Amino acid sequence: MPSRKFTATGLVLASGLASILGACSLTPAYKVPQTPAPAAAYHETGDWTPAAPADDVARGAWWSVFNDSALDALEQRIDASNAQLAMAVARYDEAGALARQAQAGLFPTLSATGFASQTDDPRNGRLNNYSLGLSAGYEADLWGRVRNLAAAGRAEAQASAADLADTRLSLQARLAETYFSLRGADAQITLLQQTSDDYQKALDLTTDRYKGGASGAADVGRAKTQLSSTQAQLEQARASRALLEHALAVLVGESASTFRLEPVTTPVDVPKVPVDAPSQLLQRRPDIAAAERRVFEANAGIGVARAAFFPDITLTAGGGSEEYVNATGPFWAIGPLAFNLPIFDAGARSARLTQARAEFDGASAQYRQTVLTAFQDVEDQLALANHLATAAARQDEAVIAAGETDRLSMLQYRDGAASYLDVVTAQTTELQARSAALDIQTRRLLAGVDLIRALGGGWTPSNATDSNRYK
Repeated sequence: MPSRKFTATGLVLASGLASILGACSLTPAYKVPQTPAPAAAYHETGDWTPAAPADDVARGAWWSVFNDSALDALEQRIDASNAQLAMAVARYDEAGALARQAQAGLFPTLSATGFASQTDDPRNGRLNNYSLGLSAGYEADLWGRVRNLAAAGRAEAQASAADLADTRLSLQARLAETYFSLRGADAQITLLQQTSDDYQKALDLTTDRYKGGASGAADVGRAKTQLSSTQAQLEQARASRALLEHALAVLVGESASTFRLEPVTTPVDVPKVPVDAPSQLLQRRPDIAAAERRVFEANAGIGVARAAFFPDITLTAGGGSEEYVNATGPFWAIGPLAFNLPIFDAGARSARLTQARAEFDGASAQYRQTVLTAFQDVEDQLALANHLATAAARQDEAVIAAGETDRLSMLQYRDGAASYLDVVTAQTTELQARSAALDIQTRRLLAGVDLIRALGGGWTPSNATDSNRYK
């Protein structure tokens, strides 16, 4: 059997031409779309949201600023169990695979070919036919079409990585909001239960006074109404808590039928959230990063559309060894060199170029809108965080005053100096004041969560390590 000897001369030539031919790009010079220049500081900062440099703050587990171990445990379950996040991960993997497919177009394709046969000839005996070789094909990227497709694929993969980060941040924030809403429901249930117990004592007192002739039947009716109304509010609060618990179950990927979270009445302190300078917001939010990468992708698409007006050029080369009728030798070949240029397409390429430019304009407008919405989002949450802090202080004063009024009215009723209607009014006012204080506390926690989310949570561009492989 003769030895096989392969030559790669054609492959070397094809690879050499790759660097020579890929020298032109029709893509417009890329610039990030203009947006309104951010101010030196946010307008709504205050004592509860100090505008201090925060680049040294650990941003990974951002929810840890609330110092709540139950919240920590729930947040850690999102990555492993949340179905919505799993869908975002799948989209990210898909974008990465498409980016690698586009990247592959920058390199020659290699194919192995082979042929073998054996024939018995009466005159020449047994004849062997063998052929084994390699062939290469390369699209000469004279106009940058393939490079722009690869660049667009990389940009989409990076945008998808930012989308994944944005989805993760949104889910983390939603879980924290749901958790603190549930904690607020726990506090309301505790308040209403304690109030119901107090109202039951008041009803017992009024009933005893009625039996003794010191009060009228109307006082007993008012006391019963007050108690029943509060008990109805208690059941509504329990229903709200159940729905919030079910929502938490879905977020952590567990059945609502099996998920349980024990009530907790210990109040959660509202943390002070340090705020970056407005100029840092463009680097902190994954949705802004995703929008910018899609502008870049659309810009590369213009280059792809422009390249369609120029011919596609393809070069093939091959080499190997063959044996034919007992004759053996190497072979190699370059060619054919082929090109394709549509002459008439009824304006299809022009329409595609117009479409590409429109996509770029749309992506640019979307980027500007995303940036403006982001600044609004931060200012909204800053306003809530600071004004709700002031509201909480005033509401605490109202609670103290209402509690003292309730105490005095009950004393006066026992002494016969006030009617039970005065007691009911004071009781109602105190319950409303305490309930409002709890509601403000919950809203402050939610505003803290939303402010951290609006500032980008724990995401920074350096965290998107998976997207670096597509750069």
